Amino acid sequence: MRGLVLMSGGIDSPVAAYLMGKQGLELVLVHYDNRPFTSDEEVDKAIRLMRKVEEALGMKTTKVLVPHGKAQTEFARSCRRNMECVLCRRMMFRVAERLAKRYSAECIVTGESLGQVASQTLANINVEEKATSLPILRPLIGFDKVEIERIAKKIGTYEISILPGLCCTIAPKKPSTYAKIADAVEQEANVDLEKLAQDAFSGAVEIE
Repeated sequence: MRGLVLMSGGIDSPVAAYLMGKQGLELVLVHYDNRPFTSDEEVDKAIRLMRKVEEALGMKTTKVLVPHGKAQTEFARSCRRNMECVLCRRMMFRVAERLAKRYSAECIVTGESLGQVASQTLANINVEEKATSLPILRPLIGFDKVEIERIAKKIGTYEISILPGLCCTIAPKKPSTYAKIADAVEQEANVDLEKLAQDAFSGAVEIE
């Protein structure tokens, strides 16, 4: 069975990838390249983390970079600012669904841990996952930060994750934490979702 893992440059998602790999899931590691709203260093961190997960598991993975800055620009320009994190996540899932077909993946894996950031409240998770028909596996959903960091240190990803890097600079100061699906659909009507998703999919590249 193959799963498509949404990999950031942070602490959580590499741990999620590792745990699912230990369960025998074949991994396609996908990083959404958010430049110009992040730095080259953040992308480099994500690539290093992908390689470290491979090393920790002793297994080969497929590693993919997806351009995501254009979608972020359109959401910021055309949609309610407080909805941007939810809309961003929904776009990631739409692109992931396309990539899953390319790589014959049967599920999406995320590093979400309930309530740690705005996009991970129960209400927002509910709205975000409706953007895809694929099952979403969340191996860290009930973990606290200390537990996640302990595993990250064990597998050697923690030291990479905490290296300097520019996080998303386009995120709103007060993101919605109780999104509703009707609000998300209403805001998405202001942009060409299919074109944005297809452009990101078409721009995805494999890396070594």
